[in-house]
Amino acid sequence: MFGCLVAGRLVQTDAVRVAEDKFVFSLVDYETVNHVVVFMLGTEPFPAGTGGAVYFSFPDAAAGGQEVWQLLGFITNDKPSAIFKISGLKAGGGGGDGRGGAHPFGGMSASRAAAVAQVGVSVEALDQLAQQTPVCGSSVSTVDPLVRFTQKMLDSLYNFACSFSVTQAQMRPSPGETFIPASCILRWYENFQRRLAHNPNFWKS
Repeated sequence: MFGCLVAGRLVQTDAVRVAEDKFVFSLVDYETVNHVVVFMLGTEPFPAGTGGAVYFSFPDAAAGGQEVWQLLGFITNDKPSAIFKISGLKAGGGGGDGRGGAHPFGGMSASRAAAVAQVGVSVEALDQLAQQTPVCGSSVSTVDPLVRFTQKMLDSLYNFACSFSVTQAQMRPSPGETFIPASCILRWYENFQRRLAHNPNFWKS
């Protein structure tokens, strides 16, 4: 259901299911990792009314090598991927997920070596996700605001064009005008949205 990607490495789709609604990826040599991408594979959506809380865990030397779990952010059916910065969280980040020690992976994470961090995805209700606050410093990459701007621009163009729509019965002869079926704009809109969700930078090619 989920994938995990670090730049320069192969995509990971081998999450360990540690509970019915919780999944964990292992990140070897985590101290060299600056950003991590977590995304849905598109094979299965979240159940209605739920999304995924994304957590990062690493062995904290300041805490005697104990694992420290921190909330990075969320993914949902409407936002199936996100890029998180973890480089600032790896040394003495502490904190947690805004719910004290009640993070959902306590005692359930897969076994690991000392040099291995973990990324966990916990399936939770959307209203519960909305009440949680990601740890400071895990800000999402600037790709995300670009995607949001592009989606808003698409919505604006489609709504503006449709405000001039008329039925065939309402059309009046106008030799100086060229008419485009609204269905064509809708197909373009849907195709652009689909490609944007798959690769936010496709327009650069």
